[in-house]
Amino acid sequence: MKLKQAITGIAALACVTAAHAQSAGSIYLTTGWFHFAPQDSSDPLKILSVGGTPVNISEPGTGAGIDSSDTLGFSAGYFITDHIAAEAELGIPPKFDLTGKGSFSQFGTLGSAKQWSPAVLVKYHFFDAQARFRPYVGIGATYVWFTDAKITNTSFEQGVLHGPTSVTTDRSWAPVFNVGFNYALTKHWFAGFSVSYIPVSVTATLHTSGATPVGGSAVSQAKIKLNPIVTYLKLGYIF
Repeated sequence: MKLKQAITGIAALACVTAAHAQSAGSIYLTTGWFHFAPQDSSDPLKILSVGGTPVNISEPGTGAGIDSSDTLGFSAGYFITDHIAAEAELGIPPKFDLTGKGSFSQFGTLGSAKQWSPAVLVKYHFFDAQARFRPYVGIGATYVWFTDAKITNTSFEQGVLHGPTSVTTDRSWAPVFNVGFNYALTKHWFAGFSVSYIPVSVTATLHTSGATPVGGSAVSQAKIKLNPIVTYLKLGYIF
């Protein structure tokens, strides 16, 4: 009986020792895989001006969307209390393909761009700081912008835009709604998974030079609601 009690005590001690101490003052780092799944929709393409003259004409039945993408991600966090942590997240900018919708669907992929969306979050962790399994909810903000935006489909560029076209995009802040969990593997190492929803839109401005139906240059605009669901499968280390 005493031997059995001793073995039980040692096992219990081992569980405590291996516990993931997500307590006040702890710092942690993670890396893993982000998957961006846009829940996209768009307004019709709008021609703002032709040859320098404002026209503000919408092209009904047209639209564009963005394909899903994956990238390597990183985060760093600090437990302010046993339950509340502040965290910063960043991924290597993923490349997204811009695809045609409506009457533009015949062109397939229209262009591409890389997305930057660093985020800061505040997370509330449930259960005790020593628990192996700790679900959490979080809220925060992200700043979204795009680089290397370009039209890659020459048929679309010549047949619809009527000339060589450059692309610029706006920048915007957006809220981040987050749920997830961490699971302790050892005293310091843990694995986790989270799901975030980001309601955000992007407006792309198309500057076309060269020949247009009436000559001169043209400026068009496309607004796309991205609203991505972002999953993050991660491995972390807590200090």
